[in-house]
Amino acid sequence: MTTSTSLSSETPAQTPAAPEAPAVKSEGRTSLADRKQSALPVLEQLFGLYPHLFGAEFLPLKRGIFQDLLARHPEVFQRDSLKAALAVHVRSTPYLQCVAAAKARHDLDGVAVEEVAPEHVYQAVVELHRRRQARTKDDLSPKLRAQLSAAFEASGLSPQDYRERVQPGDEAIAAVLDEALSESAGRIARQEALNKAFEASGKSPREFAEMYGVQERDVIKSALACKRRAQAASAAT
Repeated sequence: MTTSTSLSSETPAQTPAAPEAPAVKSEGRTSLADRKQSALPVLEQLFGLYPHLFGAEFLPLKRGIFQDLLARHPEVFQRDSLKAALAVHVRSTPYLQCVAAAKARHDLDGVAVEEVAPEHVYQAVVELHRRRQARTKDDLSPKLRAQLSAAFEASGLSPQDYRERVQPGDEAIAAVLDEALSESAGRIARQEALNKAFEASGKSPREFAEMYGVQERDVIKSALACKRRAQAASAAT
């Protein structure tokens, strides 16, 4: 089960000025509230059975968790009500936050079984941005740019492959993504150059830093970042 760019926002979409607009907005809020309210009994059951997944701290759910729940608890859950409850759960802000943080997907037993796909991390980051932006007049695109940059670097993908995976449809979001990828490219190039020189030196991080007039923490940070990217790239292939 995954998040998607079609996830419902907490704030209903604005409509052009028209006599019916206030009623449509109110109806949207009521519908969302009704869905959440009707899902509560099932969500409470899920919390009771699996507090490690549905408790105070959410974890990304493995794909196919819906079928797993039906198979393990045929006497507890009905297909339609369980499906509706899970839909509310995965659209909740806390769940999107754990997906955006790229935590591993877990099965019913709490075992990490797979990484969250880069496109799902991206979708969660963008949806959270839209929800926050809808509540303020401040421009939150700088924060979004930083988050997308971090998500890209953690993916281990090339800029082209990342774009193909996430497929940004919104022009404004696509522009922010382009800026994020550009920033990442510059940062990665600097880290790779520093780490290459460090590895060739045969020195300790402290010795290298003193020789070249750089900060020891930057040497270590670059080495770790290069190592993480290599591991992520290997996992992505």
